[in-house]
Amino acid sequence: MTDSRTTGLVREWHADDGWGVLDSADTPGGCWCHFSAVSTGDHASLDPGTPVEFAFEPADQDGYAYRATDAWPKGLRVERPAPITGPSIGYSSRRTIRRASP
Repeated sequence: MTDSRTTGLVREWHADDGWGVLDSADTPGGCWCHFSAVSTGDHASLDPGTPVEFAFEPADQDGYAYRATDAWPKGLRVERPAPITGPSIGYSSRRTIRRASP
Protein backbone atom coordinates (compact mmCIF):
# COMPACT_ATOMS: atom_id res chain seq x y z
CA MET A 1 0.00 0.00 0.00
CA THR A 2 1.39 3.43 -0.90
CA ASP A 3 1.04 6.39 1.39
CA SER A 4 -1.49 9.08 0.57
CA ARG A 5 -0.24 12.66 0.06
CA THR A 6 -1.93 15.92 1.00
CA THR A 7 -1.34 19.52 2.03
CA GLY A 8 -2.30 21.18 5.28
CA LEU A 9 -1.12 23.20 8.27
CA VAL A 10 0.92 22.42 11.36
CA ARG A 11 -1.58 22.61 14.23
CA GLU A 12 0.97 22.15 17.02
CA TRP A 13 4.59 21.08 17.45
CA HIS A 14 6.20 19.81 20.67
CA ALA A 15 9.92 20.34 19.97
CA ASP A 16 11.02 18.94 23.34
CA ASP A 17 9.12 15.71 22.70
CA GLY A 18 9.80 15.56 18.94
CA TRP A 19 6.26 15.33 17.58
CA GLY A 20 3.32 17.39 16.43
CA VAL A 21 -0.06 17.36 14.73
CA LEU A 22 -0.78 18.23 11.10
CA ASP A 23 -4.26 19.16 9.87
CA SER A 24 -5.75 18.63 6.41
CA ALA A 25 -9.13 17.83 4.90
CA ASP A 26 -7.80 14.31 4.17
CA THR A 27 -6.88 13.62 7.82
CA PRO A 28 -9.94 14.50 9.92
CA GLY A 29 -9.03 14.86 13.59
CA GLY A 30 -5.36 15.48 12.78
CA CYS A 31 -2.32 13.52 11.68
CA TRP A 32 0.38 12.62 14.22
CA CYS A 33 3.89 13.45 13.02
CA HIS A 34 7.22 12.35 14.56
CA PHE A 35 10.35 14.42 13.98
CA SER A 36 11.94 11.50 12.10
CA ALA A 37 9.33 11.97 9.34
CA VAL A 38 10.23 15.65 8.78
CA SER A 39 12.33 16.39 5.67
CA THR A 40 13.69 19.90 6.17
CA GLY A 41 17.42 19.42 5.76
CA ASP A 42 18.55 21.47 8.76
CA HIS A 43 16.53 20.35 11.77
CA ALA A 44 13.53 18.10 12.09
CA SER A 45 10.99 20.55 13.42
CA LEU A 46 7.91 22.38 12.14
CA ASP A 47 6.40 25.64 13.35
CA PRO A 48 2.67 25.88 14.17
CA GLY A 49 0.72 27.56 11.36
CA THR A 50 3.25 26.53 8.68
CA PRO A 51 1.73 25.23 5.43
CA VAL A 52 3.01 21.68 4.89
CA GLU A 53 2.90 18.87 2.40
CA PHE A 54 2.93 15.37 3.81
CA ALA A 55 2.48 11.69 3.15
CA PHE A 56 0.43 9.73 5.64
CA GLU A 57 -0.94 6.31 6.47
CA PRO A 58 -3.89 5.12 8.55
CA ALA A 59 -2.69 4.31 12.06
CA ASP A 60 -3.77 4.27 15.68
CA GLN A 61 -1.07 6.61 17.00
CA ASP A 62 -1.54 8.32 20.37
CA GLY A 63 -5.24 8.90 19.73
CA TYR A 64 -4.87 10.01 16.09
CA ALA A 65 -6.20 7.95 13.18
CA TYR A 66 -3.35 9.00 10.86
CA ARG A 67 0.45 9.06 11.05
CA ALA A 68 2.75 11.12 8.80
CA THR A 69 5.43 9.12 7.02
CA ASP A 70 7.08 12.15 5.38
CA ALA A 71 6.43 15.86 5.98
CA TRP A 72 7.99 19.14 4.83
CA PRO A 73 7.16 22.84 4.65
CA LYS A 74 5.20 23.45 1.45
CA GLY A 75 7.62 23.85 -1.47
CA LEU A 76 10.74 23.15 0.63
CA ARG A 77 11.18 19.39 0.48
CA VAL A 78 14.68 18.05 1.01
CA GLU A 79 15.22 14.51 -0.26
CA ARG A 80 16.50 12.15 2.39
CA PRO A 81 19.35 9.86 1.43
CA ALA A 82 18.30 6.35 0.53
CA PRO A 83 18.80 3.84 3.33
CA ILE A 84 21.87 1.64 3.04
CA THR A 85 21.00 -1.94 2.24
CA GLY A 86 23.24 -4.95 2.04
CA PRO A 87 26.73 -5.23 3.46
CA SER A 88 28.51 -2.03 4.39
CA ILE A 89 31.76 -1.21 2.61
CA GLY A 90 32.93 0.61 5.74
CA TYR A 91 33.24 -2.52 7.84
CA SER A 92 34.23 -6.07 7.21
CA SER A 93 35.13 -9.02 9.35
CA ARG A 94 36.59 -12.43 8.71
CA ARG A 95 37.17 -15.51 10.87
CA THR A 96 39.09 -18.58 9.86
CA ILE A 97 38.60 -21.84 11.76
CA ARG A 98 41.09 -24.68 11.24
CA ARG A 99 40.85 -28.14 12.67
CA ALA A 100 43.84 -29.53 14.47
CA SER A 101 45.50 -32.42 12.67
CA PRO A 102 44.99 -35.83 14.39
